[in-house]
Amino acid sequence: MTPKTPAAGTRAPAGKARRTQSLSSSLNLHDRLFSTSRDREVARAVDDGIERLEARLFAEVKFSDELADVAARYLLEAGGKRVRPILAMLTAQLGDGVTDQVIMAGASIELTHLASLYHDDVMDSAPVRRGVPTAQNVWGNSIAILVGDLLFARASKLLSILGERAIQLQADTFERLCLGQLHETIGPKDNENPIEHYLQVLSDKTGSLISASAQMGVIFSNAPAEYEQPVIEFGEKIGVAFQLIDDVLDMSPPVEDGKAQPTGKKAGTDVRAGVVTLPVLYLRKRAKRNPEAAALLKRIDAVATAKPGDTVDEAAVDAVIAELRAHPVTKATIDEAHRWARGAVEALAPLPDGTVKKTLSRFADTVVDRTN
Repeated sequence: MTPKTPAAGTRAPAGKARRTQSLSSSLNLHDRLFSTSRDREVARAVDDGIERLEARLFAEVKFSDELADVAARYLLEAGGKRVRPILAMLTAQLGDGVTDQVIMAGASIELTHLASLYHDDVMDSAPVRRGVPTAQNVWGNSIAILVGDLLFARASKLLSILGERAIQLQADTFERLCLGQLHETIGPKDNENPIEHYLQVLSDKTGSLISASAQMGVIFSNAPAEYEQPVIEFGEKIGVAFQLIDDVLDMSPPVEDGKAQPTGKKAGTDVRAGVVTLPVLYLRKRAKRNPEAAALLKRIDAVATAKPGDTVDEAAVDAVIAELRAHPVTKATIDEAHRWARGAVEALAPLPDGTVKKTLSRFADTVVDRTN
């Protein structure tokens, strides 16, 4: 495929403003009516950290090769919530705060996350990411995969500066990312519970990187070592909750400030592509004893198995997705996400009371209550 010039995407400064505003408003850290001076101090530290992080990220994705340079910046310029490095900046408040090492660790984690998106989109044949065509739809699969590899390399170079422990943590996390993707691809074994298998995939693919982010914030701020395990468990559990809410949000058009966003992404992307999600797994379980659930599942399977070139009744597909969205299995998925989020908050018990514990608890609430 001949390399093409990408369509104009969201510029970094605009995306950055949305992230800091979202963090401050959702966690109430700047609100003088509901926050302490320490809360506002932490908010300023994190907001300043985001500015430093953005500068570091854009510095790290510069390449002498023109195509590599443009393609590596493509998803970074499209925006993103920067959830993982922000979490590292929050846990860093248990120690010396947002040190240069924390920024470096956060940047490496975000680069690893970005690299995984390039690869995931190829494997899932995803058409849209962050409101722009996915990289493989612009440059082709091979270039998208190689750009992901380049970003993994840059993340590893950053961590090498931080020392052996950072490299080992990155390697362990990368191994889990790959195993999670592998297990998602091949599916559960015949004697394996498909729901337990799915939750383990989420833990490996999403929880591992969020957990590593929280742990790096503790390590590279010189916080007490006994705080590592609580934030590790918090990150694992909140990562699963995050992805379960994504399963639900996938069935609705993206919403921001109560308004649908024109991202070009259709509701029910996972259903259309035949991607396994918890609502569908719950539906499969119910279908064994419930004729109505079995009938809906049959219609969903018909959507998922449609081949390229088949005539598709988009109105009928939209109706199937809307029916799944309104079905009790979707509410059960939301309940399961809240259960994981509660477990994440409970894991924070060993941490000292104060702004960090309170903010991480709010962070958990924000994850499960978000609309995009």
